[in-house]
Amino acid sequence: MASSYLKIAWRNLNRNKSLFIINVVGLTLGIASVILISLFVLDELSYDTFHDKSDSIARVVLRGQMGGEIIKAAVSQGPVAQTLVDEFPEVEMGTRLRRMGHPLVVYQNEGYRENRFAYVDANFFEVFSFDFVEGNPATALTQPNQVVITETQAKTFFGNTNPIGKVLDLKEWEQKFTVSGVVEDIPQNSHLRFDMFGSMLGWEHSKTNNWLESHYHSYVVLRNPEDRIPLESKFPAVLDTHMGPQMVEAMGMSFAEFQEKGNALGMFLQPLTDIHLHSDFAEMTNLSEGGNIKTVYAFSIISILILLVACVNYVVLATAGASKRGKEVGVKKALGSDRGQLIRQFLLESFIGVSLAALLAIVLVLIALPFFNTISDKALTLGQLVSPQNILYLLVFVLLVSVLAGSYPAFFLSSFKPVQALKNKLGAAGKTKNVRSGMVVFQFAVAISLIIATLVVKQQMDFVLNKNVGFQKTRVLVLKDTWKLGEKEKAFKNELLKDARVKYVSNSGFLPAGPTSDNITSIYPEDNSDALRRTTVYQIDENYLSTMGMEIIQGRNFSEDFEAESNKLIINETSAKILGFEGNAIDKLVSMTSGNSADVEKYRIVGVVKDFHFQSLYKAVEPLIMVYQPNPGLIVKTATSDIAGLLQTTENLWNEFSPAEPFTYGLLDDLYNQINVKEQKMGLVLQIFTFLSILIGCMGLFALATFAAEQRLKEIGIRKVLGASVAQVLHMLSKDFLKLIVVAFVVAVPLGYFLTQQWLQEFAYRIEMQWWVFGLSGVLAIIIALFTVGWQSFKVAIMNPVSVLKDE
Repeated sequence: MASSYLKIAWRNLNRNKSLFIINVVGLTLGIASVILISLFVLDELSYDTFHDKSDSIARVVLRGQMGGEIIKAAVSQGPVAQTLVDEFPEVEMGTRLRRMGHPLVVYQNEGYRENRFAYVDANFFEVFSFDFVEGNPATALTQPNQVVITETQAKTFFGNTNPIGKVLDLKEWEQKFTVSGVVEDIPQNSHLRFDMFGSMLGWEHSKTNNWLESHYHSYVVLRNPEDRIPLESKFPAVLDTHMGPQMVEAMGMSFAEFQEKGNALGMFLQPLTDIHLHSDFAEMTNLSEGGNIKTVYAFSIISILILLVACVNYVVLATAGASKRGKEVGVKKALGSDRGQLIRQFLLESFIGVSLAALLAIVLVLIALPFFNTISDKALTLGQLVSPQNILYLLVFVLLVSVLAGSYPAFFLSSFKPVQALKNKLGAAGKTKNVRSGMVVFQFAVAISLIIATLVVKQQMDFVLNKNVGFQKTRVLVLKDTWKLGEKEKAFKNELLKDARVKYVSNSGFLPAGPTSDNITSIYPEDNSDALRRTTVYQIDENYLSTMGMEIIQGRNFSEDFEAESNKLIINETSAKILGFEGNAIDKLVSMTSGNSADVEKYRIVGVVKDFHFQSLYKAVEPLIMVYQPNPGLIVKTATSDIAGLLQTTENLWNEFSPAEPFTYGLLDDLYNQINVKEQKMGLVLQIFTFLSILIGCMGLFALATFAAEQRLKEIGIRKVLGASVAQVLHMLSKDFLKLIVVAFVVAVPLGYFLTQQWLQEFAYRIEMQWWVFGLSGVLAIIIALFTVGWQSFKVAIMNPVSVLKDE
């Protein structure tokens, strides 16, 4: 019996293979889209969940407000972790990490710099569950100058020899570290992606008791995760006790007085598993570029919508195709088939189609995964979805769609008497037509909404990339590693300036785009510490502003012609506003502190530079000050379009000065574009899934147009005999579908507007929504629909009426 069902199912599918192929391809694209997006979403949600204590680990962060500045920092003061352990029984353990950059590591006269180094406390590997390949996690960092490295680093330094006990020389720090452990490479779904973990015991700064400087990433393990919120309520007393006395010494006010002046500062606990997707902290305080929970939500919604579009498409086409099988049902019932046999037959046909689509979707995912990984910056594998639970979900999905698609022919057609079925008097045609019309509206409402979103994302990205950011991005070379030259750096710079293709060269490692040196201090107008405000500090020379093409709007630039430039400041417009110097800032005195009273110094403002963007356009321009302190690193403003030739000359010159060190460089416009690369890639992903949504909808619309035309062949033949033109027939066949597109447009506009507005709110600088975006999306939808319906309608409109009326 089963084989008979399969043979009949195959014959029916083969008889209607055009409709079957369209159905299966549409559903395949939908399922494949969902699988790809699910892999992305599950990976985003999996960050740091692999640690044994992940539910109990929290990061100590700072939030507050000072002098109008909103403080959001993922770092805390050095003594915080141990203080919380000592004073609160709810805290089982505390540990710290201090990021240290990319030091030069030397082993057997070979230098290596492709590593990320961090100092950590001795109990770091008791808190975080990184798997050790060599060494003991309990003792690996209990002595000064011990270091734990990853497997990849171990192979880079030592090949296949045993790394334990080997000594690595960090020459720039004048320190040597003994390898005491090797861990597996840090997983991609961790925010702690470092290659070397050095013992904090060998670093003198780690013993600091300074509560006014925040440079450490502090983590605590709670005995009970539910204690997190109650514990936070006790933190103000901790700051008052420990920070208060130091604040009096440095700023002349107690912590209570600090708060009375409208300021606020508090410690909070951020769950470890929230760090990747729920961090809104200052970029320079984060250990890695985080994700965005809104992106996860958006992609999840898109995947669900595409799947619904595909499923709706499948069900619509299945019911439309089944409407032609009334006589088949009548014949089978007349020959003795009972209703149960017919139900099983129709459901089996539906199950075959959906199962085939699911299998093809898996194959398509395997083909598309490398490309998807490239545009999403992931290393996803299909194996991440292979689990008993997910396999069960897929089976349930196949069964559910099979029942939905097969339910109309299985339960509706099989209920009619043979005479009704043979005469094709099945009734309910209007009802099924209304259902199909509603589903077409849904499909194109989704497609139009995605078109609107795609257009808005494209506009915003163009705006970001082309906005006047207050400095010149083009024809600027960045040579950040020139500090490797040591005392030869100045001579190298002078040789560069001899090249006619070089206009300016500035000594600074501070950039408004891409990886940069970072420095934060606190400033206030002369002796008015009530107006204390944290600000970013750039260390520059007299050529920096000219090299970067920045505009001075008050005062002057730094110059070697003036004495004592080291106690002068150039500030940006925003700093002038928050200091109260907006009208005329020149010659005003500013006090600057890094946290200790001994470090408070007075600086005189000599210039104000026009605001420029030194962060992404997600954030408004913040206060910034510039001090005269040439900093390692060279920024080169070129006077030529022959960038490639200049780079070759510069590399040759570099090799003369430092043949052992590789020549590395960056182009400032590329570094700027990289700030927004995540949004650009998100836009590309959105374009791809918008195209798929439209394609699936068009496939369904094409099949429905074919079905509608076939249902009206004799009517069209009679109309043509009576004199109807091809244009009139085309209008008759297309107008109903166009009405549905108009309804879909009316539904999609408010939805698309709401979603895109929510996304745009993330940017401090953004485009204004234009009416033409909605108009264009509607026009595109109509053109796509006309093109889809038009070809089939045209074939029917030009047919010979005799071919359909000859049997009447």
